[in-house]
Amino acid sequence: MPFTIVCQDITKLKVDVIVNASNTYLKMGGGVCGAIFKAAGAEKLQAVCDKLAPIETGNAVITPGFDLPAKCIIHTVGPIYQHWSKKESEKYLRAAYTNSLKLAFEKKYESIAFPLISSGIYGYPKDEALQVALSCIKDFLFSHDIDVTLVVFDKSSFSISNKLLSAVKSYVDEHYVDVHEKTIKPGKEPSIEDSSASANQFMGLIDSLDESFSKTIMRLISSKGRTEVEVYKRANIDRKLFSKLRNNESYMPSKRTAIALAVALELSLDETRDLLKRAGYTLSSSFKFDIIVQYFIANGIFDIFEINKVLFSYDLPLLGY
Repeated sequence: MPFTIVCQDITKLKVDVIVNASNTYLKMGGGVCGAIFKAAGAEKLQAVCDKLAPIETGNAVITPGFDLPAKCIIHTVGPIYQHWSKKESEKYLRAAYTNSLKLAFEKKYESIAFPLISSGIYGYPKDEALQVALSCIKDFLFSHDIDVTLVVFDKSSFSISNKLLSAVKSYVDEHYVDVHEKTIKPGKEPSIEDSSASANQFMGLIDSLDESFSKTIMRLISSKGRTEVEVYKRANIDRKLFSKLRNNESYMPSKRTAIALAVALELSLDETRDLLKRAGYTLSSSFKFDIIVQYFIANGIFDIFEINKVLFSYDLPLLGY
């Protein structure tokens, strides 16, 4: 998956690169920084860092990973949060993420994992730090292919707007019964003669019933005026998976991938249900995952990153591949 969020120890991730939120002198610190140094071999890592120091806030340098599962470590310096100068703080925090991503991409690494930079002793409010992180990662992934993981040590370090969580919770509580299904009143069953659709439209509908998931996706991309790259990037799936979907008409994606594509195409709930049926799935009123997805679609919120934030907070699988 191009982007995911995990609650895990960053030093144990098997990725090409892990990012260390460092100080300007690249000295071993506490918290995540200290854990990275210890896991890599503090003496060896410090010797290399001393040759690269100092670096400025927002910049990034790279060292070997030594004893870590990761091949290397990118050290970047996030800002100390200044509440009277939020724009300045955000500028440097964005630079820390963007310069780290650029460095990993230039070195041709395929995967990178970040902590939530500056959200610890540097005082950046966790909800704001999260928004900056997601914004930077999303912007970078739109034009680059690299797998990115955001690592949070525990749920207390992962903060989402109370307004959003409250709205989602209310929707979940209210919609365990699927109110979006259309019901037909007794004595009002529609007939072909009563239908407003023309005969050609009706035959077109019949002809499309057996359309494969793959063909439906390609047709929708064209009808929505989107490009293939735009769609698979917005769906948080990688190019290889999309190529498999495009070139193999019988390929059936996972439900998470199918929903992600529906979100990327900004489909309505009815359109989403139709697309899912072609892969053998449905949106159930019995599962929180499905209800949460419905909330975002029903409210016209088609940002995979925003949806995945909430799914993560509920300990549910994320959308994408």
